Amino acid sequence: MFTGIVTDIGEVTDVRATADDLRRLTIACRYDRGSIADGASIACNGVCLTVVAAGTEGALTWFAADAAAETLAVTTARDWRPGSRLNLERALRIGDELSGHIVSGHVDGIADLVARQDLADMARLTFAAPGPLSRFVAAKGSVALDGISLTVNSVTGDRFEVLVIPHTLKVTTFGALRDGDRVNIEVDMMARYAARLMERP
Repeated sequence: MFTGIVTDIGEVTDVRATADDLRRLTIACRYDRGSIADGASIACNGVCLTVVAAGTEGALTWFAADAAAETLAVTTARDWRPGSRLNLERALRIGDELSGHIVSGHVDGIADLVARQDLADMARLTFAAPGPLSRFVAAKGSVALDGISLTVNSVTGDRFEVLVIPHTLKVTTFGALRDGDRVNIEVDMMARYAARLMERP
């Protein structure tokens, strides 16, 4: 489990196909090498990946993780290349502060940035959610975009708007986000389960 509070920006340094439906990703970061164990979970642009190896190179730590067929099918991981920058978050531990909202790291799909308006002290971003997911996005509700916990300001059809504060623009990849970019979206867990319960006879 995660909170949607990004703690580092990593960079993909290597992508290798290890099978027809599996890619091994190597990601450089600033986490302490001693704090990364094999089997640990790290959210990479909102995608929960399992560490299969780790080490150091120069002043940076690196870790490797495998992205399987389902991850490649429903997330932007299929587009990651050496040089891709990723929002990183370590798994939540008992006793950690829950500053964002409960995020599972199980991405639901991909949303498109359709408009960006830079204001004096923040950015207004408008996204288009995939049709089947739009019913889970509600004004004043939570959504995770590329692993960032955000509050939905307004919703119109399949489009929703968020305001991103300067701190978030500075410490995440959203500072460089432009119209047409695609992001991983994870809808609020409570909305998903509430909708499922309403479907039952």
